[in-house]
Amino acid sequence: MGTMTVYHGSYTAVPNPRIIRSTETKDFGPGFYCTRFRRQAQEWAMQHITPTVSVYTARIPSGLRILEFSEMTEKWLDFIIACRCGISHSYDIVSGPMANHQIAHFVDGYTSGNLTRDQFRDLAQLSYPTHQITFCTSRALRCLTFVSSEKVTPGQITLPTG
Repeated sequence: MGTMTVYHGSYTAVPNPRIIRSTETKDFGPGFYCTRFRRQAQEWAMQHITPTVSVYTARIPSGLRILEFSEMTEKWLDFIIACRCGISHSYDIVSGPMANHQIAHFVDGYTSGNLTRDQFRDLAQLSYPTHQITFCTSRALRCLTFVSSEKVTPGQITLPTG
């Protein structure tokens, strides 16, 4: 993974990230969720009254247990279903596509038996690209260096190009 810039959308600046253990199950389990996409972090932040995006440099050393999904594969789907069912894992960092509200709806359709895996894959491929990188352990959190934060307004959201 090397070095990268990652973003976290929230209601406030987060200079000292911590693992979030929510009662709501998340795609990659408990952790501190970031993304490589500024726009996605801005959208996350806009769900709050005081939308704020925190910016970090992530320097990922060798030796961490990392699981990386490059696309929405069956392995990705199985991993998300397990995490959403509360099954823990031993990875320090998990990275890959995000099951946003639309994709989460497809995941629910699959787990309830209303969609086959092929139908899920076909529908998921129609959605725009997303990314999340979850820092799941205190060891992984030490990879993050806070750079800055910015308040976000709807007119500031960076639109995709191309």
